[in-house]
Amino acid sequence: MTIRPITEDDLQAYVDRVLDDKRHRDVSEYLVANPEAAERVSSYRSQAAALRSALETVAREPVPSRLNLTTIAAARAPARRTGSFRLAAAAVVLLAVGATGGWIMKSYTLPPSEGVAALAQEASTSYGTFAPDRLHPVEVRADGGDRLQQFANSALGRPAAIPDLRTAGYRLMGGRVVPTAHGPALMLMYDDDKGSRLVMFTRPMALDQDKPMVATETADVRGWSWAKNGLGYSLVGSLPHADLHSIANVARSQI
Repeated sequence: MTIRPITEDDLQAYVDRVLDDKRHRDVSEYLVANPEAAERVSSYRSQAAALRSALETVAREPVPSRLNLTTIAAARAPARRTGSFRLAAAAVVLLAVGATGGWIMKSYTLPPSEGVAALAQEASTSYGTFAPDRLHPVEVRADGGDRLQQFANSALGRPAAIPDLRTAGYRLMGGRVVPTAHGPALMLMYDDDKGSRLVMFTRPMALDQDKPMVATETADVRGWSWAKNGLGYSLVGSLPHADLHSIANVARSQI
């Protein structure tokens, strides 16, 4: 049976995870045989992760009561009709944006969150984007040389810590640079060779430059986040908080 040619639309749909199972397998096989296309898909995922990281928090904000359609309809004063019409139009736009993910408009409505809370959100988004990727989860692999260390230092603009988590049962796979609303971040990925992966996320902090470790959770991604000497760290995964806490302590002891 002839496989329909893989198009750019297929690659975009693959990144968005909207292909049916068969077409998803076809694209996966195509990417294995076409490294250049795999690199392009990886770039698309990085861009999507940056957008989600910068805008997802705002998407979850409730629509202000002043933009509620019922409230707007109740404002019958003639002097306010023009303003009410504009508010109604804005409400319709907000509803439409919410239905489609709202990535385009969010940065013009409310500022993104800051500090360790934003760091944890960015780490969770990166985990959800790259941990399931079996083709190209990292840009630079941990090959035993110093290339990854140089890459990490360059990403953060200062000497970077690369924790060794082998005592916790996780080997270092490698890392990649992830763009965020607060600048570039270093994402390190670890694997226990049993199907479980962890992400260690690090970036410079404008706020919360020194912060004790706190538990975080976004959807089904849990983690522990902290900051030290102007760098923020977040270790995230799908393990229970108690298990992640002990692993985060191993990482923190090496920083």
